[in-house]
Amino acid sequence: MPRIEPFEKYYDQYEDWFVKNKFAFKAEIEAVRKHIPEHSRGIEIGVGSGLFAEPLGIHIGLEPSREMRTIAVKRGVDVVEGIAEHLPFMDDFYDFALMVTTICFVDDVQQSINEARRIIKAGAKLIIGLIDKNSPVGKIYRKHQQESVFYKDASFYSTDEIVGYMKKAGFQNFYFTQTIFTSPDKVGEAEQIKEGFGEGSFVVISAVNKNG
Repeated sequence: MPRIEPFEKYYDQYEDWFVKNKFAFKAEIEAVRKHIPEHSRGIEIGVGSGLFAEPLGIHIGLEPSREMRTIAVKRGVDVVEGIAEHLPFMDDFYDFALMVTTICFVDDVQQSINEARRIIKAGAKLIIGLIDKNSPVGKIYRKHQQESVFYKDASFYSTDEIVGYMKKAGFQNFYFTQTIFTSPDKVGEAEQIKEGFGEGSFVVISAVNKNG
C-alpha cells in the first residue's frame, strides 16, 4: 500500500517545510538540475505537490496522494494517479524519469526502479534524489524518525544501496551530485553543489538505461 496518509493529512506542513528551508530547497533543485538533459521529455515519479517539477520544467507526474495531486495540478503539472511499482505508462517513451525523496516511501524499491527503466528510452536517464541514511541529516532523521509525521513509516537507504538496485535493473554510467553540508535550517543562499557523494546529506544519482 502506498504510504500516503501523512501527505493527505499534513500537506500544509509539507509545503511549509520548503518555505522555511528555502535555501536548502534551492540547493536541492540545483543539484537535481545538473542531471536533467536539455530539451527532453521527462516524468517525475512521486511528483508530490509539484515543488520540484515546476522549477525543473517537468510537466508530467505520477502521484498516489489526492491532496498532493490537487496542488501539483495548480502548479501546472499533469498528474496521473498511481504507484511507482506499477506505472500506467507505455514502454520506452520518456527521455528521463525523476524520483526525489520518493524511494523511501515505496514498498518495493527494485520493482519501482525496474518500472522506471521500462518507461524510459534506451540511453535515457533515471535520476534519484535522496537523503543518504549515513549522512549527518540522514542520521538525525533516523534517530527522530518516530517523531516525524512524514518519515515515521519511511525506509531510508544509502547511496550505495540505491546504486546496487539501479545496476541490477540495467543502469550504467553513474553520475552523482551532493549538497546540504549542514542542517537544512542553517543552509545559506550560497550552498555548494559538489560532484560525487559521501559529504552532502542530499545526494542525486543518475544513470543511463543500457537496455533497449
